[in-house]
Amino acid sequence: MRAFVLERYGRQQLLKLSDVPAPELRDDEVLVEVHAAGVNPLDARIRDGAFKLILPYRLPIVLGHDVAGVVLARGPDAQGFEPGDEVYARVDDFRIGTFAEQVAVKASSLAHKPRNLSMVQAASVPLVGLTAWQVLVVRAGVKPGQKVFIQAGSGGVGTLAIQLARHLGATVATTAGAAGMVLVKDLGADVVIDYRSQDFAAVLRDCDVVLNSQDAATLAKSVRVTRAGGQLISISGPPDPAFARDIGASGLVRLVIGLLSLGIRRKAKARGVHYSFLFMKADGAQLQAITCLIEEGAIRPVVDRVFPFESTPEALAYADIGRAKGKVVIRMK
Repeated sequence: MRAFVLERYGRQQLLKLSDVPAPELRDDEVLVEVHAAGVNPLDARIRDGAFKLILPYRLPIVLGHDVAGVVLARGPDAQGFEPGDEVYARVDDFRIGTFAEQVAVKASSLAHKPRNLSMVQAASVPLVGLTAWQVLVVRAGVKPGQKVFIQAGSGGVGTLAIQLARHLGATVATTAGAAGMVLVKDLGADVVIDYRSQDFAAVLRDCDVVLNSQDAATLAKSVRVTRAGGQLISISGPPDPAFARDIGASGLVRLVIGLLSLGIRRKAKARGVHYSFLFMKADGAQLQAITCLIEEGAIRPVVDRVFPFESTPEALAYADIGRAKGKVVIRMK
């Protein structure tokens, strides 16, 4: 089958279109014919080698974490799906590879595609939708009336997180540039801060939950806008000791991770704020819950640009710039 392969780590490394063997199907997996694949900043970070410490992939590998497509076959232990089913997923770490014509996905990570979405729209949802769900529902337990601050509201995670937080009954603040103002307001943001001309730390205070997705300086300011007893959850790092334990890191890696987050954890503790790092996980049951919200009209995906499969390197480069409004998607069929 055709696939885009990463042969060496490096920011300037281009993915190479190659003929590779079809995925070997394990007993608990489903073989999916890829119709569309979402592109995420995570793909670019893996290409750059930024995650070698916590995701030590052996090269060459096929990148790609989001998929929408049709079931071709299933292993004997893969229940709930049959050939011909339309499905979507964020595939598991160490089984990535959606920038290809076929991909093997754990049945437990797979969900039926929302009936009201195209394949392209569906492929835009899994990673960012699950990130928003795991931050707001699983980790933070957002309740009606709470104040939630979601950074970069017009980005992939932001567009889904704003809608989910509003569905949960929260008051939502976000940041956006001039080009994204109308979009985030339309998605339900109550307070929109122009990050080019306003300092969110001068506008916001006493937020119950802050979803940080930006740099270290923004994270430090985020502590100041979170109320005592509130939660500051970062998806852009630095990772914390709880994450190190969760991935079963070695003693040395645990030490390094602990040192990386020591500064922000101390600042948060001094203000009575709970800091945590979240690296989202594939989860078919959670994705199926998101499917229900999409079919009910509570959440809708936002797609910025669609690239043909042959332009996958260009799609990754465009997503890496970080200016997309919503998601970038590759269309296979």
